[in-house]
Amino acid sequence: MRHIISVLVENEFGVLARIAGLFSGRGFNIESLCVAPTTDPTVSRITLVTSGDDRVLEQINKHLNKLVNVIKVSDFSTVDHVERELVLVKVTADAKTRGEVLSVVNIFRGKVVDVSSESYVVEVTGTEDKIGAFIKLLRPFGIREVVRTGVVAMFRGSPVLAAAADEAPAPDPEGQEGRLAREGSEADFV
Repeated sequence: MRHIISVLVENEFGVLARIAGLFSGRGFNIESLCVAPTTDPTVSRITLVTSGDDRVLEQINKHLNKLVNVIKVSDFSTVDHVERELVLVKVTADAKTRGEVLSVVNIFRGKVVDVSSESYVVEVTGTEDKIGAFIKLLRPFGIREVVRTGVVAMFRGSPVLAAAADEAPAPDPEGQEGRLAREGSEADFV
């Protein structure tokens, strides 16, 4: 089963390497990975896609929550959410095919972001299925290069995945609360 997991982490050197190492060291595969700072510059959000059964996901959550720099872990597979991915595609577009390429771009509500005499660079956002269908339709024209961001996700409605104690907490269907909700001695954070 596919899982989208968002992890709030302290924005510090080496945190991403530790999380990636956790996955590789235990034989878990990361299908996509996206990292960026949040509105709080001391906190980053890592969104990753992985596959596995419930036992594998439980192990991933436990191991992530043990890492010192992890604030909160949320799995989006069991809650209502919005997910999107961005793709940039450089496609051959000569005088004969430009109109056809633009038709495909318009059908997918894409945007041409660069034009040369031999190609277009096109931007499209959507679900993984939409991106896959878009790439499939452009393939006959000659795709020169593809760059994808990986999936990002957000809860639908009012719940948020937040690091600040005064912000509304995200739903936590698995009971994985991370460091934010843990209380106790200094030893709990080592």
